[in-house]
Amino acid sequence: MRKRRGLFLFVGRSSAMSTTDSNTLQSLLGAAREANKSGRSAEAADLWQRVVDIAPDNPEALLALGIAALAKGDAAGALQWFGKAAAANPKDPMVQLYIALASKETGDTDAEMAAVTQALTIDPYFYPAVLHRAMLFERLGKRRQAAQTFGKVLLLIPPAEQLSPGMQRALAHARASIAENQRSLEQHLAQALSALRQRHVDERLERFDRGVDVLLGKRKIFHPQPVMLHYPDLAPIQFFDREAFPWLATLEAHADAMRDELLGVLAASAGEFQPLVDYPADAPVGPWAELNRSPRWSAYYLWENGRRIDAHCERCPHTAELVESLPLARIPDFAPNVCFACLEPRTVVPPHCGATNTRVIVQLPLLASPGSSLRVGHEGREYVYGRALAFNESIEHEARNLLGQRQAVLCLDTWHPGLSPAEQELVAGLISARQDYYRAEN
Repeated sequence: MRKRRGLFLFVGRSSAMSTTDSNTLQSLLGAAREANKSGRSAEAADLWQRVVDIAPDNPEALLALGIAALAKGDAAGALQWFGKAAAANPKDPMVQLYIALASKETGDTDAEMAAVTQALTIDPYFYPAVLHRAMLFERLGKRRQAAQTFGKVLLLIPPAEQLSPGMQRALAHARASIAENQRSLEQHLAQALSALRQRHVDERLERFDRGVDVLLGKRKIFHPQPVMLHYPDLAPIQFFDREAFPWLATLEAHADAMRDELLGVLAASAGEFQPLVDYPADAPVGPWAELNRSPRWSAYYLWENGRRIDAHCERCPHTAELVESLPLARIPDFAPNVCFACLEPRTVVPPHCGATNTRVIVQLPLLASPGSSLRVGHEGREYVYGRALAFNESIEHEARNLLGQRQAVLCLDTWHPGLSPAEQELVAGLISARQDYYRAEN
């Protein structure tokens, strides 16, 4: 957001002004500001008038005298002062805002709208003028235009803790207006679309419904934000339809056998699970502070960064054999990663994004209970035993296990279905070459 200029501006005086007048003017300006700051309004008004006697086009004094007149209820007199201030400094949107305020007091809504429009023509980011325009729309009975304009205020206004109590109340009013308009619009859309929905009652309309929620402001739009590689023009799907990965049914059919192998590892080799977050001591951890090097979110890897861990695969032969048959992403020193990932009771994995949008993460819940869930973007899924989920790791996601039982999934990575075989090979080469580049200095 652009910084606002100061409330009052002082322009250069004529070179013909004497040194004595100049010194007197500076002294008067300082005294007027101090009196104004201390609440000595009558004294301040007298001092501002003396400034104008010496420098008739001083915009700071002209504006201050207008504000003083407006405070006394003399809107007509204030407009005269504001008009002179606008002529002296036509690029100050604050002057135009005061013209709007005075015009409101005189009941001249046309002049009020013209002044606030001029303020925003000077500075489109001047949020007090945007707020005034929204409230003017509201007074004119144009509540829908008011709500849309209040929405612009929310984009421009500083954080609430930086605002005066009066501006915070105005901000709360803006939010209430927006919410009421959204409810009204939602009812209108439901009625207007009712017949169209009946024509397509047998169709899958979940994506359309999400689009309506986005239009109404009920859902946030999440974009891929991979920490390493963003591949252009791949569909930013949050949870993928099962049709994109027909082999999920095969994976699910073996859930019981894989669960048994997981339970065997937990019983005999729990110490070989390693924390999924492992930042060094000299690295900033941000939201990962609670889980850094913690066993509360841990993994038993069968493949790690593309390398098969033979001892672990031998302990889980059924899982290893099945995984070998799947079309996973295979990139030297990067993928696949295949593991049993455990989330302990009452643990939350904070929102984060993965390395690249070229991969899709598949999770098969093997230990799941009510209270365990995954959110990707604005979509959430409960973990259900034996029911696989395929999601976009590059979109913000978080996992929760809120109750008293351990939650565990088989986790693996495959290619985004939007990549052609040639692109898969090239992306693998690209990522592998990047790995080699940085590894050369180790």
